[in-house]
Amino acid sequence: MADMAQTELEVKNAHGLHARPAALFVQKASQFSSSIILRNLSRGSKEANAKSIMDVLMAGVDQGARIELVAEGEDAERAVEALTDLVRSGLEGA
Repeated sequence: MADMAQTELEVKNAHGLHARPAALFVQKASQFSSSIILRNLSRGSKEANAKSIMDVLMAGVDQGARIELVAEGEDAERAVEALTDLVRSGLEGA
């Protein structure tokens, strides 16, 4: 049975998840085997595959947005922790 982990957090960096920050986010998400979904709770946009740069950009996550991360798979807990740390760090490198 697959493990599941999720969290909600606020994106504080000035550019949200656009361009370079989105690329760093996708790069980090892609290091895990779990499926990872990103939801922009502030905008109510559809679920985005956190490993797809196009999906993450289309989620339209701006500064101050509330997001939800949901991971499912054997490394779900580690994936959510790593992405949470990355977002909280202001996405200053992966």
